[in-house]
Amino acid sequence: MRPSCAQKVSQMLGPRPSSSTAPSIWYAAVLVPKRKPAGSCGKSRGTGEDCVGEGTGTIVPVTVEIRRGSERFSTREDGRLTRHSFSFGAHYDPENTGFGPLVCHDDHRLRAGVGFGEHPHADVEIVSWVLEGALEHCSEGRAEVVRPGTVQVQSAGTGIVHREVAAAGAGPTRLVQAWLAPDETGGSPAYDVAPVTLPDGELVPVASGHRDDAAVRLGVAGATFWVARLPAGASLTLPDEPLQHVFVGRGALMRSSLAQPLADGDAFRITEEPGHRLTAAVPTELLVWTFAR
Repeated sequence: MRPSCAQKVSQMLGPRPSSSTAPSIWYAAVLVPKRKPAGSCGKSRGTGEDCVGEGTGTIVPVTVEIRRGSERFSTREDGRLTRHSFSFGAHYDPENTGFGPLVCHDDHRLRAGVGFGEHPHADVEIVSWVLEGALEHCSEGRAEVVRPGTVQVQSAGTGIVHREVAAAGAGPTRLVQAWLAPDETGGSPAYDVAPVTLPDGELVPVASGHRDDAAVRLGVAGATFWVARLPAGASLTLPDEPLQHVFVGRGALMRSSLAQPLADGDAFRITEEPGHRLTAAVPTELLVWTFAR
């Protein structure tokens, strides 16, 4: 299905009914009439009328989902607001537990000194990207302050304990943290942090499971984390991988064949439709995950 068709059908269907515990999303498939080779579906038996609307046909997947930031699960505590892209903790939706190897994609807003005290992890790849402010990270005798323009990658392996809070004196901090299921469990823990050069208008690989990428290494083959900073009016073409999670970290995208405008905190989930072109309505920072499968 072409992007424009998916958009029109999804608008016609409307959002899936939501509840207090699950965000609304578009239907994953639609029923379309069976057609003859010439393109006509023929006439209804006994009436001579076109058969559009009959309950026979084939299922055609909608390959682009839009997830609005305002519809995400939210966790609020004193000095912290987290919006979860997927089921997390007490928030559970069996139809929204991950995307490819991505099992967590949290948007954290923290007051200075607030965050997450010492806690353990095992067998997960953790990637953090700070959008504003600064994140103070402590683990295994290591202390780092991660600022915008720097990627932090931690492989939990057999087990780690770390602490992460908004750095004092940095003002309010906002970061996006992703967790991915690694290719192999039980590996040795590892940590890396690296500055990233982001030329305007370019999609830059920041962390990757591809060995030939100039990016911090991930223990997930075929996965790449990209970041782009787009001036207002600038456009870019998304990569060719079959699974893509495109998150608007800040700013907004113009209306396109995919959707109405996307704003801060909104996301696309794209399956088997590579190479879409996106345009920034205002200065925008995009966080993109791509997966070979």
